[in-house]
Amino acid sequence: MAAFRHRDLALYRKSYGGEATVRHLTEALESRKLRPNDFSIRDLAMAMVDDGEEWVRNLASPKGGFRSVLEATNAVDTSQFTAITGQIFYNQLMAGYESPEFLWPKLVTSSSSTILNGERIAGIGEIGDEATQIPEGQSYPLVGVNEEFIDTPPTVKRGFIVPVTKEIIVSDKTGLLLERCAKGGHWMGVNKEKRVIDCVTGQTNTYKRNGVATNTYLTSGAYVNSQSNTLVDHTDVENAELLLAAITDPNTGEPFPQANLQMLVPLDLNKTALRIINATEVATVDNTAGANTQRQFSPAPGPLFSGAWKVLTNQWVKTRTSSASTWFMGEWKEAFGYISIWDILTQQMGESSEAAFTSDVIQRYRVSEMGTPFVKNPRRASKNT
Repeated sequence: MAAFRHRDLALYRKSYGGEATVRHLTEALESRKLRPNDFSIRDLAMAMVDDGEEWVRNLASPKGGFRSVLEATNAVDTSQFTAITGQIFYNQLMAGYESPEFLWPKLVTSSSSTILNGERIAGIGEIGDEATQIPEGQSYPLVGVNEEFIDTPPTVKRGFIVPVTKEIIVSDKTGLLLERCAKGGHWMGVNKEKRVIDCVTGQTNTYKRNGVATNTYLTSGAYVNSQSNTLVDHTDVENAELLLAAITDPNTGEPFPQANLQMLVPLDLNKTALRIINATEVATVDNTAGANTQRQFSPAPGPLFSGAWKVLTNQWVKTRTSSASTWFMGEWKEAFGYISIWDILTQQMGESSEAAFTSDVIQRYRVSEMGTPFVKNPRRASKNT
């Protein structure tokens, strides 16, 4: 859709009212019928502020002599301009925050909390295979459940402030504002991506079950989910699958289901992983050097390598693990979670602020997020080196 011109927007506002205009534009932004780039920040100010053209002119060249800042601010209602620019800011921020290159939405199950310093998540262990044969006339046996709990690490607040200066509005530097918003969202996403990958790959260890803390990946002990297993061909994927299949539920002694296994690899192994899982044929050689060397060809071994698997990768997997060869397999959302006190949140302050007087900052947007990744069940993930 072409960019709005302020006169058309002003006519719409005159016909339907300011609140209706804000609501209409907000709904269009949320449904993506309009995009942040469709707006001019200068035209928007002139259309949505009372006496907007004069207000923008005064921003560019204020009248000389004494002028009361409070009186000037109170005389001009910028609330509708603020409401729309706030929505534009948020949409552009989320576009950067939800970049498809980030893996964290695929790696953790998010949940909300109000406990800042870590909480104890109570759970009930599975009953297990306790169904027994009941002779005629006999009572059914009673079975119990196992209580267990996970302690999560403390949550941390992170954020920053993006200013909208007088110069941005006067010079109509809409592109600069949108770039700042998108970059702000991107870097918030990068921060969360690194923290989640650190948790998933065992760079940080947060697992604490029933009061006992252990590393996420172990080669011995309560469970074994780490092994020497370089990714070369389909046998290495099978080794990782078998390692997970051998891990049992500490409450029931039964193996875990493997309905949605995925691979997490550094970019260096991405093509290798894709070649393996998308293979349609496997050749077996009898390992003789003579002219009668025999090769047997067969379909790829089962649904494991049918292409249904997903390979997750980006540049941060390698940079966070400092390894081009370490790879992981698991059911990520069963193994890892993210406790959120609040998800990415934007708050704005208008012209009535100290920054407006000292720095010509017309609006300020504060972006924050508070949460932390944690290990739910490391028995659902494996590390291969």
